[in-house]
Amino acid sequence: MALKVGDVVEVLSAEEILATLDENGELDSLPFMPEMLRFCGQRLTVHKVANKLCDTMTRTGMRRMEDAVHLTAARCDGSAHGGCQTACLLYWKTSWLRRVDGPPTQPPSGRERPSLPLLEINTRKEPGPEGRERFRCQATELLRAAPERLPFRDLGQYVTDVRVGNAGVAATLRTIFFGLFNRYQRLSRKFPAWLRIRGGLEWGFVRPGPHTGPAPTGTTDLQPGELVRIKSRDEIIATLTTKGFNRGLGFEESMERSCGRVARVSARVERCIDEKTGELLEMKNPCIMLDGIICDGVYKSNCPRAFIPFWREIWLERIDEPS
Repeated sequence: MALKVGDVVEVLSAEEILATLDENGELDSLPFMPEMLRFCGQRLTVHKVANKLCDTMTRTGMRRMEDAVHLTAARCDGSAHGGCQTACLLYWKTSWLRRVDGPPTQPPSGRERPSLPLLEINTRKEPGPEGRERFRCQATELLRAAPERLPFRDLGQYVTDVRVGNAGVAATLRTIFFGLFNRYQRLSRKFPAWLRIRGGLEWGFVRPGPHTGPAPTGTTDLQPGELVRIKSRDEIIATLTTKGFNRGLGFEESMERSCGRVARVSARVERCIDEKTGELLEMKNPCIMLDGIICDGVYKSNCPRAFIPFWREIWLERIDEPS
């Protein structure tokens, strides 16, 4: 099924989807998770064609994904994975969908999640070295589901982006420019200083911070619904360590694109799954999610994963409601 952005599809019934899964609850090594059951029978719009993804576990670049899409307003709520709050955009194999005519239905909200033993059992991995509970989800298994590396020079991926509607021609040319620029910057670090642009930093020009010890914290008790402004790049860099972190959380070039924007707090994040180990991490310093602020993949070959970045409270300033 050759889907494009904007196509309306219907998620198959639980029984039809189960018939496509192996004993691990997977299709082509991609798990179908309990959190996805509430969408069964719903009509949703294709948000992006999931033809590729950025490798956030081993940092090897882009990976090729086959026969999968992301659907609008279909994010994981973590209810079967210890209450993980990462809110990943779910992957849907085209075998779990059928194309339909007509408008999409309202995405389910508060709908009770059915329980299917095959799916529930496969949300867990073997316990960790110290007996810690470990989870298994689409994010932890993505490198198995997308094992093939996708080189930057593979021009076919950009043709696909335009053809399926993931990105326009201008946006595609822009992401190619950023990719070429960043490759030059990494190479220039071996050159004399006068041949480097901004010290060899990648586009976004996020340099390490000044702190050799613990980074400063700022607790303002931000709550969902409050209005904030994201501080400037230089203000945020001033809170980072020499390795570029604030209490273990990095500030990345893709986040720099949102500096200065005004947004509402959507959630306080206190727990998330470590996609490398599967362990549920309890955060000593809660992070903030902002409504409408996502990674648009501009610096990552138009990756369609649409991560929701985590922000430290010290990187945000509360502002008054407009009159």
